[in-house]
Amino acid sequence: MIVTLLVAAAAAGWVDAVVGGGGLLLLPALLVAAPQLPLPTALGTNKLAAICGTSTAAVTYARRTKIDWGVAGPSAALALLCAGCGAALAGSIQASVYRPIVLVVLIAVAIFVTVRPAMGLAEHMEKRTPLRRGIAVAVAGGLIAAYDGLIGPGTGTFLVLAFTTIVGADFVHGSAMAKLVNTGTNLGALIVFAATGHVHWWLGAGMAVCNIAGAVVGARMALRKGSGFVRIVLLIVVLALIVKLGVDQMRMT
Repeated sequence: MIVTLLVAAAAAGWVDAVVGGGGLLLLPALLVAAPQLPLPTALGTNKLAAICGTSTAAVTYARRTKIDWGVAGPSAALALLCAGCGAALAGSIQASVYRPIVLVVLIAVAIFVTVRPAMGLAEHMEKRTPLRRGIAVAVAGGLIAAYDGLIGPGTGTFLVLAFTTIVGADFVHGSAMAKLVNTGTNLGALIVFAATGHVHWWLGAGMAVCNIAGAVVGARMALRKGSGFVRIVLLIVVLALIVKLGVDQMRMT
């Protein structure tokens, strides 16, 4: 069980650092390898590992690339609050309520990214208008952050796409901003889960070390290989999320 979770944590750290979606690996691994954990505790333990990886990736990106703090800063601050609110509701809202909605959105995203091969390969600074910046902050720091607090798989991917489509970031810079906001969402959710006793600290600490290692490797690869590489990984993660949510939905019907 421990080996499985440590390997999953390292892989999740890599995926999260490149394009987000590490929860697709780590949360299911937790639920399968440690079935005795209640769902809120699994979510809280996942957040402990995830925040270590995302914050490490955020520092790596910040050192090596330029970040639009005018968008990323307010988004991260708002995300801290909204993710905490989402975490407070975790367990009270059935996954069956929002799973079909997320599934439809992911399918639309996969189609959109596929039919627009040039998307995210270059920055479009003309999109950085005050209105678009405000929308990006509201979507990333509000809507997506609240979703992350509720359950979270795919949050990083949604953040990258939000910054790419709304304010014209390329995939590398969008991923850099996403890591900062994802750190805020993880922290907000972790505070709530910890305050309610839903964190397995020893297990989470072990996974955090592996998550950090994966995050460092992932962030460096994304910076070295560029937006084309990030786009490919993004499509793979989105398709994997679609398959997982589709299977979950069929099991519920």
